[in-house]
Amino acid sequence: MTLSPKPKGKAAIGSIVERMQTLVSEDLTAVETLLAQRAASPVAIIPDLSGYIVSAGGKRLRPLITLIAAHAVGKANPATHALAAAVEFIHTATLLHDDVVDESDLRRGKPAAKAIWGNKASILVGDFLFARAFNLLVEANSLDILNRLATASTIIAEGEVRQLAAMQAGDLPTEDYLAIVEAKTGALFEAAAETGAMSAGGDKYANALATYGKNLGLAFQIIDDVLDYGGTTSVIGKSVGDDFRECKITLPVIIAKRRGSDEDREFWDKAMKPETQEESDLAHAVHLIRATGAAEATVQEAEAYAGLAKSALRTLPETPYREALVDLADFCVSRAY
Repeated sequence: MTLSPKPKGKAAIGSIVERMQTLVSEDLTAVETLLAQRAASPVAIIPDLSGYIVSAGGKRLRPLITLIAAHAVGKANPATHALAAAVEFIHTATLLHDDVVDESDLRRGKPAAKAIWGNKASILVGDFLFARAFNLLVEANSLDILNRLATASTIIAEGEVRQLAAMQAGDLPTEDYLAIVEAKTGALFEAAAETGAMSAGGDKYANALATYGKNLGLAFQIIDDVLDYGGTTSVIGKSVGDDFRECKITLPVIIAKRRGSDEDREFWDKAMKPETQEESDLAHAVHLIRATGAAEATVQEAEAYAGLAKSALRTLPETPYREALVDLADFCVSRAY
């Protein structure tokens, strides 16, 4: 089996995800059933709001990582299913909280839950989903797995607070940016992959899969950050500018500011402050990120982390599941094209 890069493009991206979902289709069905069951509550607003955001779905990347990691070193089982559902609930809870903190009105192209039910309900239902996640982790019947996900949840919260402090400071060194990304996104990817292996009895591969997950999460988030400015293409296929409007300093901005002229740096200093940012600034920000080559440089950084993720898989047995994990690393980067 090769660990070489896969073809890029929208068709390739779609086929990668579909192949992964087909590979663990029965496991995913079990996870979806758990998500629906455990989002239920006699308090009406809880199933309404949680059902709204859980059913929005997305690609279920984190549960996919858990399930495929388990099969890559053993076999997924009911404990793996409970773990994968818990991972998705933790992720969903952070989305509900993030939308309140970031004052975001859209999530996956739909109105954010807070825009429908309000901030208070979103925060409280997010708390409910966190609690449900830990109910599920208890059912996985492993103190090591429970401890690993509890630690990841702590790190995620620390990353959010660290990002908030950076936004208030108005500047962010590259190493601090990477530390935030590793905490906010890498920690859950890392725990999802590592504990997936642990749930299937593959403890000897857990460290390798933890390394894979952490670097995969970094690659994924770095690409998300460049997509906020349209990726590397001139045709923007998604809504852009949310991070910019929230004055989040991400890698494309850090690189563009470093490579720009004194005038450019003055623009960034002004545009990344809520009190001085103007509506027309986004178009100029996108221009500078492309003109300075910051978009391409950001993608190259993500590619480096994807490469580290794939390298960590070399110790795993050669199976279609290992190949799927390799494909997932390529998928994460290919979204930028």
